[in-house]
Amino acid sequence: MTTVAKGLEGVVAAESAISAIENGMLFYRGIDIDTLAERSNFEEVVYLLWHGRLPKRSELDALRSALLEEARVPDDVLELLRRAPKDAHPMSVLRTAVSALALYDPEADVMTEAANIRKAVRLVAKTPTLIAAWHRLRQGKEPILETESAFTAERFLAMFHGQKPEPEAVEALDKALVLHADHEFNASTFAARVTVGTLADLYSGVVSALGALKGPLHGGANEQVMKMLEEIGTPERVEAVIRETLERKERIMGFGHRVYKQGDPRARHLKRMSERLTAKIGEPHWFQMSEAIEALVGALKGLKPNVDFYSATVYHSLGIPRDFFTPIFAMSRMAGWTAHILEQYADNRLIRPRAEYVGPKNVSYVPIEARG
Repeated sequence: MTTVAKGLEGVVAAESAISAIENGMLFYRGIDIDTLAERSNFEEVVYLLWHGRLPKRSELDALRSALLEEARVPDDVLELLRRAPKDAHPMSVLRTAVSALALYDPEADVMTEAANIRKAVRLVAKTPTLIAAWHRLRQGKEPILETESAFTAERFLAMFHGQKPEPEAVEALDKALVLHADHEFNASTFAARVTVGTLADLYSGVVSALGALKGPLHGGANEQVMKMLEEIGTPERVEAVIRETLERKERIMGFGHRVYKQGDPRARHLKRMSERLTAKIGEPHWFQMSEAIEALVGALKGLKPNVDFYSATVYHSLGIPRDFFTPIFAMSRMAGWTAHILEQYADNRLIRPRAEYVGPKNVSYVPIEARG
């Protein structure tokens, strides 16, 4: 009988030179995430993921200029956003809008490497604009479509909130974007690679990734973390609520990871940001609750927080509503998705696993008149 790896756990599906998890550490193109989080920036990481090396100053400047130039979205796509139901989930709106972008890209079905890199630039550039535009439209405000900043984090916060962001907020978001930019063969990245493995276009691959990211067991987890914190309300209620949740055999969102057994290396950076930012906005109880939950879940279940846990309070502190947490994740991971799509195209083989059939066999066909 065939050995079944449920959820493909432990299965190595392909070779990749983009990111790796080794000895509990995450690496982008061989550079550890701690170094990148402390010393790099999002645009530099985008270049690294796409091209396999850090950019020269002129290359980084050229990428930032291209991202700024491509940030505006077609008027027809904005009209689509205007017509969307105001209670639609931002991830559903983003998925639909990204799909619509393909209709207005004359290179959508051009499969050369150069054209695919240009499309990757457009997607990384336009995703922040789409997210910010939907936030403002949902509030009954006009989108802000142009800013002078060549830095993705600063440009996004300015479009999202309608004012120049504070440097500390820009730094925090930029670091969060670096931390979320790629993560080996996670569910959404694998979904993208499966799609483009059929030689479907880059937009189709990214839309598949967005669909996978939306789920609460993947990108949607950080949204559920903030919902949990809001429902708990105060640090004094943490122990009772968490114990009751565990007694019901329910999952505590933001804990555990299939690959990391000794803790997610990205989480400690977000934890430090959460402590600083929640104090800055005068709401330190969010961090206090999070720290109490971390200690309790660690003691009772032996689980450590993953990237989703403290990112929730970081994004909240930046004034981002919780149903926009996953779109922010997508804004960052667009860099990794497109890098993996480019890599898949470069050495493609159709991804087509088998299944172990466990249904009935040798079933006789019964004419409809005799089915009783």
